[in-house]
Amino acid sequence: MAFTDFDIDALRLVMCDRLVGHRLVYHERTTSTMDEARRLAEAGAEEGTVVIAEGQTAARGRFDRPWVAPPGQNLYFSVVLRPSLRQLPYTNMAAALAVARAVGTLGLRPTIKWPNDIRVNDRKLCGILVEVELKMQRVAFAVVGIGVNVNFDPSPYPEIAGTATSIYQETGKRIGRNIVMRAVLEELDDLYRRVAGGISLTADWAAMLDTLGRNVEVHWKDSVVKGRAQSVDEHGNLVLARPDGSTFKAMAGDVTLQSRPDQVKYASRSVVESDPCFRD
Repeated sequence: MAFTDFDIDALRLVMCDRLVGHRLVYHERTTSTMDEARRLAEAGAEEGTVVIAEGQTAARGRFDRPWVAPPGQNLYFSVVLRPSLRQLPYTNMAAALAVARAVGTLGLRPTIKWPNDIRVNDRKLCGILVEVELKMQRVAFAVVGIGVNVNFDPSPYPEIAGTATSIYQETGKRIGRNIVMRAVLEELDDLYRRVAGGISLTADWAAMLDTLGRNVEVHWKDSVVKGRAQSVDEHGNLVLARPDGSTFKAMAGDVTLQSRPDQVKYASRSVVESDPCFRD
């Protein structure tokens, strides 16, 4: 499938009455939808503006990792939002839940790897990146970048062939990208309106996490903390039970899933610690 399976005018027609997606900015190619959405946000773009690209020449994931982005096969888009500081953690949850629920309507059983990777059968199907601009301890804007593997075959790319998947790879069927895009945007709009209304998404988001109960390593810059992913708190921070019995709260970082919890013994002492290097 190529560019012809994506109809931006049809998408504009169905999203025009929504907050998320009422303005769609479409590019056949750009450096990064994140960069373009940030530029628009700084210029005063309305909340809910969505930047879509068929291909990206400088796509990036979390921690500035390169993102494989072949044109015409997947969905690459970024959304301008303006949540309050209190709403910010739920904004990340809304994005992850929106993609997971949209993918679930296609007969797949997605899970979320903390904090926001969408996986099917233990392989990554979608990556989400949230960048925030703060001014005077207030959120000026947040840009939520989403990349969903739709009709993509990762097998020719050795760097991701063993860890990535797509809707096509999981179902064996090509699907029109408009269907997936509309489902994600409508879910995100519904969930973000709940966030704006003061409703917590923590329980719904935590229920889809495949990280809890697993032995993990959390990496942040030069630090690594190991333990069992015990729970998440109300704001989405990951609570680790460490082998010495202490408890560590990871506020940001990259998780590597390790063995099942019955392979490590844990003491019962509980001391909550917080390391500044694990803060956003």
